[in-house]
Amino acid sequence: MDTDRRLDAETATLNASNTIATDNEKQAPVYSPPQIPDGGAVAWATVAGAWLILFCSFGYVNAFGVYEDYYTRIYMTNKTSSEIAWIGSTQLCLQFLMGLVSGKLFDEGYFHTTVSFGSILYAFCLFMLSLAKQNQYYQVFLPQAVGLGISLGLVFLPSIGVISHHFARRRSLAMGIVVSGSSCGGIVFPIMLNKTFERYGFAWGVRSSAFVVLGCLIVANLLMRTRLPPKSKRPPTPPPDFKAIMRDSTYLFAIAGAFLVMMGLFLPIFYIQLFAVVHGIDQSLAFYSLAILNAASIFGRTIPNFVADKFGPFNLLIPCSGISAILIFAMFGIKSSAALIIFSILYGFFSGAYVSLISPVFISLANGFHEIGIRMGIAFAIVGFAGLTGTPIAGALLTHELTWWKPIVFSGVVVMGGCIMLVIARGIQAKRKGTGLV
Repeated sequence: MDTDRRLDAETATLNASNTIATDNEKQAPVYSPPQIPDGGAVAWATVAGAWLILFCSFGYVNAFGVYEDYYTRIYMTNKTSSEIAWIGSTQLCLQFLMGLVSGKLFDEGYFHTTVSFGSILYAFCLFMLSLAKQNQYYQVFLPQAVGLGISLGLVFLPSIGVISHHFARRRSLAMGIVVSGSSCGGIVFPIMLNKTFERYGFAWGVRSSAFVVLGCLIVANLLMRTRLPPKSKRPPTPPPDFKAIMRDSTYLFAIAGAFLVMMGLFLPIFYIQLFAVVHGIDQSLAFYSLAILNAASIFGRTIPNFVADKFGPFNLLIPCSGISAILIFAMFGIKSSAALIIFSILYGFFSGAYVSLISPVFISLANGFHEIGIRMGIAFAIVGFAGLTGTPIAGALLTHELTWWKPIVFSGVVVMGGCIMLVIARGIQAKRKGTGLV
């Protein structure tokens, strides 16, 4: 019953907050969004399209560990692991930073325009990356770090946000299904890139993945539908109160927590393959370590989300982030193939759960549809700077001598610090709502 009341209140807030009228309401009616269907053919088709977007966007980001290993050992031997890590971290930063742009466009009703342009740019940049020559850092950095980062930012946030137009009671579950696409991409692309790099070389390895991405993006754009028209075609809606948003203590602590977690969370994802190879683990298994990690994250991105619909996203996000921190420290114990497999499965599950739950947390703090895009955009833009600096710091701590204990300690500590910030945010929100189901 408490769960039903929490969900009913949240749904009512999202619908009612957009219908608050002014004294001149009769002359200028305020736009009231349609009721959320919580299912139906269009809703689930949108989930399928968003799943494909996450499959070839964040799923491709999850395969950067293959690039990190390949660049370090073969393709850019004139660069340090830290310099190479800047490629992935810049891409990750821009992906989140562009949330300010894509979130605003999403709120304005330009969902299809934003996602379509981002899709075209994404495919173009991948094909340009395939033309990069060996040991030419800028030829890799521009398309992979800058181009892919911008394009991923344009497609990622709107594809997550549009789910809130179709689901309320089952929103966390629907988002978990969508975000599991990144896990599946994180299985397919590492295996594909490892095999094609070995057999056909860098150019055709990247090109092959680009054709897969292009096909997925075309289908995704055909499937997804928004339920809100462009802002120019709607009656007035209350503008987001930016000052109130930035004074929301729950929101600020949640951003601080997400920032710290992001700074350390990607160490295993970017470095697990190199870590395994350097530690003498069978190379064929090392090449599959990232795929195993991402396979486990499929369950991490769906099962906790189903539970979160009943008990609240904060209540699942916090233990998952804390366990992720503990598992980073557990990298010290990886001495065998069995240990690598166990670590990959556990870290994939709990880090995947964190990634899929952070969006429902920020959406749950919104006071209406009109705030979803701006709240997510601000949060992801700030968190993006953690993605920019986290793995390069870890790479610098790693050094040419590959001293692993320094980046492991750094990443574990900052993720645990982020977990503490999220605990504080959850406490404030629970007190505000008068319930522990937050």
